[in-house]
Amino acid sequence: MKNYPVLLSALALATLLSGANVVAFNYPALGNPVTTVAASTLPVNTTASTMTWNAKKFGGEHTGSVKLASGTLDVSGRKLTGGNFVIDMRSITDTDITNAEFNKKLTDHLKSDDFFSVEKHPTATFKITEVAPMAKPKAGEPNYTITGDLTIKGITNAVTFPANVRIAGNKAEAEAKIELDRTKWDIKYRSGLLGTAADKVIYDNFTIDLKLVAGAATPLAEGK
Repeated sequence: MKNYPVLLSALALATLLSGANVVAFNYPALGNPVTTVAASTLPVNTTASTMTWNAKKFGGEHTGSVKLASGTLDVSGRKLTGGNFVIDMRSITDTDITNAEFNKKLTDHLKSDDFFSVEKHPTATFKITEVAPMAKPKAGEPNYTITGDLTIKGITNAVTFPANVRIAGNKAEAEAKIELDRTKWDIKYRSGLLGTAADKVIYDNFTIDLKLVAGAATPLAEGK
């Protein structure tokens, strides 16, 4: 039987292809093999990360901080793809008032129902919903436009802001200045919208300077 060797070869090939441990390779019609970059989720280092707030009023301003309780950044290779964060609203502090009594008075007021209702809503959350890389960003300047859902006092609004994100291996760092309109989260104490006298107004917009560290604790070198 002249076809016997051919038949054995065909059977051997069929056995190989039907094996349980076959590794599949995907190749495009033309060009090189497809390279898949593993995605990963990096835990946020809440100790190394900072959130600094600044709020202005007629004739002055106040600055303070609030801490992240937990968070993650989702990356694929050197690209940011998502993230989730929990903010500890009980950690709100003021850093510009040196008098201990006045400092506590302001901090307690911020935690009250006039502002963040911390007893009822001890945490706020932010979930990234869209990440858009910027075209040809300059070194050190924002390279992403980030959109996400920010929930404060149980109220959720979408916010969008530019951010500078650096990713290398199992570490990532991000910096952003985020401007928020407090009235969107029903924080209207002394808002101009309520007809507050001009010399008593607390401006609706305030800013958060965010510095985020995720993954390995070692800081990234500049330019990464």
